[in-house]
Amino acid sequence: MKFLSIVWDPSLGIDLGFFVVRWYSLMFVATFIIGLRLMKKIFIEDKIPAEKLDPLFMYTFVSMLVGMRLGEVFFYNWGYFQNHLLEIILPFKENANSSAIFGLINGWEFTGFTGFASHGAAVGIITALYFYSKKILNKPFLFILDRMGILVALAGFFIRMGNFFNSEIYGKPTGSSFGVIFKSAGETIPRHPTQLYEAFSYLILFFVLWRLYWKTDAKEKSGYLFGIFFAVLWALRFVIEFLKEAQIQGREDWVFSLNTGQVLSIPLVIIGLILIFKKR
Repeated sequence: MKFLSIVWDPSLGIDLGFFVVRWYSLMFVATFIIGLRLMKKIFIEDKIPAEKLDPLFMYTFVSMLVGMRLGEVFFYNWGYFQNHLLEIILPFKENANSSAIFGLINGWEFTGFTGFASHGAAVGIITALYFYSKKILNKPFLFILDRMGILVALAGFFIRMGNFFNSEIYGKPTGSSFGVIFKSAGETIPRHPTQLYEAFSYLILFFVLWRLYWKTDAKEKSGYLFGIFFAVLWALRFVIEFLKEAQIQGREDWVFSLNTGQVLSIPLVIIGLILIFKKR
């Protein structure tokens, strides 16, 4: 009955002969290109000088990468990285059987930066936006959070699509003939495509927030849009986590049968609800 399932075995990316442009990298590029164009429209609407847009890109890009990486290190995989500190900042991994890197270093394998955590990205971006709002924008902190939340929801869509192309962060077996068989990950049974569940949930959230910004007075209520973004996004993440396969063995059922991602999502949902219902 597996004919009812989808066998997923995509290429790594676009092979240029001398270099492979990975699908995940393309999703990141799409995130920032589209995000910049949409934020420019928002800046025009809010009568903010266009020259303040470039610093926003740098603050967001750097803080996202640093936050995602450190989130993976400290929230999910500190047991490994505490003994491999160089791998936190270098795109290499110790491997005694690997050949020399560029003919110079033996015992190290080039892997790129593998392992990112969205909760770490949330901390990193919010921290950077605080300094951006004070030093560059000269607007209240929640002003920029309300607007960035819209675009981060869209970014979540592209990032999870990248995970789907990479056949990673997939779900548990469906127990039926329906689902996706992630062939490149060595799977032979249908699983929940949790990357797609998250991706399209975030895409719907983006459209809702975008409409609220343009068609209602929601943007005049400081923190309201960001509250909706935070509460809904992390609530979705909390629910979908029940269908995900364990990402880190030994740390996935450690508080009332909740995994790491769910525990980290709870306070973020609460923050979102506080912002929605706080007195204006």
